[in-house]
Amino acid sequence: MQILLKNAPPIEVEVVVRTVPQQREVVRGLWNNQAVYAKKFTGSRAQKHFSRDIAGVRLLANANIATPALLFDGETEAASGFVAIYAAIGASQNAEVAYAQLSKNARFSLMQSLVKTVAQHHRADLIQTDLYFKNFLVEAASQTIYTLDGDGIRTLNKLFKAKQKRSNLATLFSKMDVQDDVWIEDLYQHYCNETGLYFSVIDAANVWALTQSIRAKVSRGYADKKVFRNCTDVKVTQSFSRYVAIARDFLVNEGVLSDLDAYLADPAQNIKNGHTCTIAKANIAERDVVVKRYNIKGLMHGLSRTLRKSRAAVSWANAFRLNMANIATPMPLALVEERVGFLRKRAYFVSEFVDAPDVAQFFAQTTDTETKQQVALEVTQLFYRLYLLKISHGDCKASNIKIKDGKPLLLDLDAMQANAWHFEQKHVKDLKRFMRNWQQDAALTAIFKDAFVHVYDDVDDILGASLLRRAAIA
Repeated sequence: MQILLKNAPPIEVEVVVRTVPQQREVVRGLWNNQAVYAKKFTGSRAQKHFSRDIAGVRLLANANIATPALLFDGETEAASGFVAIYAAIGASQNAEVAYAQLSKNARFSLMQSLVKTVAQHHRADLIQTDLYFKNFLVEAASQTIYTLDGDGIRTLNKLFKAKQKRSNLATLFSKMDVQDDVWIEDLYQHYCNETGLYFSVIDAANVWALTQSIRAKVSRGYADKKVFRNCTDVKVTQSFSRYVAIARDFLVNEGVLSDLDAYLADPAQNIKNGHTCTIAKANIAERDVVVKRYNIKGLMHGLSRTLRKSRAAVSWANAFRLNMANIATPMPLALVEERVGFLRKRAYFVSEFVDAPDVAQFFAQTTDTETKQQVALEVTQLFYRLYLLKISHGDCKASNIKIKDGKPLLLDLDAMQANAWHFEQKHVKDLKRFMRNWQQDAALTAIFKDAFVHVYDDVDDILGASLLRRAAIA
């Protein structure tokens, strides 16, 4: 495949790296026998985004901030298309991938390098307005950090520089795993050293609080809004009688989803046939999936659900919320709602099928004490992460946690709440419900109690002990 350019040799495309429908496409390939990455801009705003990308890259280059060299900028041979070509950086990976693969100490070192890069931006009166780890490239040999995506580069507002810098730094921190927030004070001090800013513990605490606020706001914007409309990750179609959202990597014909009841009617694949919901395993688009239908129990129940977000939609949003927070849950694949205009009726949630035992089955079939202790520790880490993110699950029975490759996956997300009122009380309720699963097994109860005490000791001595005491764990 080639991208034909006006007054320049074509790009020989090897891989399409990313596509934003009707906006841009990022490809890897060869141009003039050189390895390159190219951005092709299309659509009604193509020239605007193209011009901003080029302008941002030039701002970085003029400030001597490492960024891939711009080799060509111009028009495609096709009408209304624009292309920017950048030199490929050999043996490198984006910081998002690197961060996910590194050990804890190496992640801290990477964060120091990213903070130093952001400090470079700020010293040059620049700001990356689309600040994600994937917009930084780490060269393997030199560990040089390259800033990508010139479209997001802006100059700082002269009147609000300090506020913009602080918010930008907190945005960077919000992309860390929530358990790495313990580094924020040290990283803020590193930023102060790089920028000549006076460091204070109070300012560091304010940056920590701003980090939590930004993380929650971004999560709400993505899970509660973005995945309910057409975006990079989701395709949405809507009519008077039907609303359908499909994950873009679920290559299914929408017509297949028009008769999900056929899969639920197969007794051989039935998982649950309850009054409130019906669940079955199915194979759709060559993928093993779980189809969950939320039933209407009667006239009054149906009327009460018409104006509220469906439980299927809540599950859809919460699955994306957990994925964003790096908490394992089956991949959300589709949401289907029957409607009459804006009034909701029955709803369906389709997710990937995970072939793994639930937590009770896992411990029942495991005899090795060391394995039990390690998996118990992983499960308590899951609860701790939910605590840090202020997420309550609402139904922590054993069947709602599966164990795959020694790691927990969280299921049944329709009662899950983020940043709910009286969150600590709800978290204690989750802990109590989880521990009731083992009330007939004294040995396993002791293993989990030891794991919770070990993990929650990191909250702080007083608060951690209080939470566990209220949950009757310590």
